[in-house]
Amino acid sequence: MRHNNLHNNLHNNLRKRSHNRLHRRLGTILLAVTLAALPGLAQAEVNELELSGKVTAELRAFTQDAQFSGQDQDSNLSFSVEPEFYWEWNDGLDSLTFTPFLRIDEHDDERSHGDIRELSWIHVGDDWELRTGIRKVFWGVTEFQHLVDVINQTDNVEDFDGEDKLGQLMVNLSLVRDWGIVDLFLLPGFRERTFPGADGRLRSGLVVDTNRARYQSGAGDKHLDAAVRWSHSVDVYDLGAYWFHGTNRDPILTPVNRNGSLVLSPFYEQMDQFGVDVQATVDSWLWKFEAIWRDSDSDEFLAAQGGFEYTFYGLKDSAADLGVLLEYGWDERDERGGISQNDLFMGGRLTLNDAESSELLAGISHDLDHDSTSLLVEASRRVGDNWKISLDGRFFSSDTPVDPGYAFRQDDHLQLTVERYF
Repeated sequence: MRHNNLHNNLHNNLRKRSHNRLHRRLGTILLAVTLAALPGLAQAEVNELELSGKVTAELRAFTQDAQFSGQDQDSNLSFSVEPEFYWEWNDGLDSLTFTPFLRIDEHDDERSHGDIRELSWIHVGDDWELRTGIRKVFWGVTEFQHLVDVINQTDNVEDFDGEDKLGQLMVNLSLVRDWGIVDLFLLPGFRERTFPGADGRLRSGLVVDTNRARYQSGAGDKHLDAAVRWSHSVDVYDLGAYWFHGTNRDPILTPVNRNGSLVLSPFYEQMDQFGVDVQATVDSWLWKFEAIWRDSDSDEFLAAQGGFEYTFYGLKDSAADLGVLLEYGWDERDERGGISQNDLFMGGRLTLNDAESSELLAGISHDLDHDSTSLLVEASRRVGDNWKISLDGRFFSSDTPVDPGYAFRQDDHLQLTVERYF
């Protein structure tokens, strides 16, 4: 008992020190960005401050009993708030954006978390932009997976689909030329991926212990990453290519012993990654392709995702449009390649183009190696000027333990989301 108390005290002290370091770091960032912006803010009028954002209530209802210990709930309620403060001055050439985020979850302490999604100062020149601070940068053109999206870390407790990202500290110089846009990135500091806790659902059988994170680099989470990206539009083509050098956002999860029970320890390697993305708009066709080559000590591989979306405009002489989607994902690592090592994705997107912005997206993915499937349905509609209601469904079918989707086979659920915008 005394040993457990000492361990718990040590564990709590380490967490407090980690939190204190994070608070000091965020305070330093806030001070630096604010000081840089003060000359312009001193001349700004009060009415140049804009406040917007949203408050969200989310309810998940699971249709099956949980398969892992600790997951006692068959429903889960959470609330989040994400305000945005925006200042603009110098005739719009300078702006400052601050977007904090906070979620409170009913069951999972790891999902109750906060983040600074953005705290950035942007200065616009004649043919260049300088963006400094915490930001989110998205790269990618395909619908069901974004292979080339590498700058920001995944906020995995928000959702397991990889769409939600943590804010990343960066200095980004964007140069506009006749032959394309060149973006240069310096990324000081690294964000660890978030994972559900023992009480959370939509997780693997072993809990990921983020306090046991390890790094290949001696600099740990303070390694200076770098990236350069070129993008350009030529006729019907939107083209992009980049090189990234730094800490791999995808950790290697290794089982370790923690007080007599197995947990997963994240290990973050150094890597080089080259990526390309191409999108072509030809009449009603939208052709999409992404590919990466990644090199690290543990692996060297290629992966690609490609397909199309064909849109039927004015469906049956109405204002509605129907898009049909088909994509294929390949990864030469096979089972080690995650969810899209040899997968076919099919779906449809119905847009009513009404005053309420009603939309419906339905998609199914099928693993050609393991014969497993997952179904996704997303429906949303605006209510009045400030409300939005969404109903999503996710359903999984897998009988092969080596399949990455096997851990979710009893996590079928419906999710009701109500958002209030201000």
